[in-house]
Amino acid sequence: MKTKIIVLLLGLLGILSFTVVKNSDAIYASDLVKSGVYKWKDHPVKKGGMRESRKIFEGVGPHLSHFRMHATTQYPGAKPNPPHANEAKEECIIVKEGTMKVTIEGQSKILGAGGIILLMPQQMHSIENVGDTNLTYYVMQYQSKKNMDIKRGMANGGSLMLNKDSLVFNKSERGGGIPYFDRATAMCQRFEMHITQLNKKGPSHKPHAHEETEIILILSGNTEMTINGTEYTAGAGDFYLANSQEQHGIRNATDSPCSYFAFKWK
Repeated sequence: MKTKIIVLLLGLLGILSFTVVKNSDAIYASDLVKSGVYKWKDHPVKKGGMRESRKIFEGVGPHLSHFRMHATTQYPGAKPNPPHANEAKEECIIVKEGTMKVTIEGQSKILGAGGIILLMPQQMHSIENVGDTNLTYYVMQYQSKKNMDIKRGMANGGSLMLNKDSLVFNKSERGGGIPYFDRATAMCQRFEMHITQLNKKGPSHKPHAHEETEIILILSGNTEMTINGTEYTAGAGDFYLANSQEQHGIRNATDSPCSYFAFKWK
């Protein structure tokens, strides 16, 4: 009888333990990535194997069931990780500094600072530092709450590898900008990216809201941004995040030029 009671209790404890773990995972997975500013200096650095990494955030977004941002630095001479593919996740990669060789499905390209990769799911890829300085890049990895649509992604251009100096700068009264892309992907109904340059102090445009979630990654200068009535500041390497339908507006904080990536998706 005692043996049966012990076995029953152990079984109940196992069920309770399993339930707690599963519930814990569910709670974590449902954490909405918060709007606000993410400062480069605040991200803890993990070093090892001729490289370092910075985990920035992980959770979900209004349109995303998984939403993760990190930064990787490869030192000169670092060996690249073996080619691999993401089965059901897409990535947007931005070169912060250095010289990158990226290979996707056997096709290679050299990217410098301001270069970007839009990486489709299920495509073999690798990244290598081929310069004599550190290579640092941001990686945004995401999965849609809706079904992945590989055919839609391929029909709209598949994976992209773009260099900043291969694109056209369009002048404006406030400064100018560089359009990168505006298209549907395997994970997004719309994903749009561009660079804006503001030459003088003041706003880029009036505060506004839209369905897309937006990240503004500062490339140079000093900026201020209002998101849902809260004021933030950011410099080079920092970025702002405004979730879907949140009122937001960015400003150049000084009379010296500033520039930033703006990218949004739904």
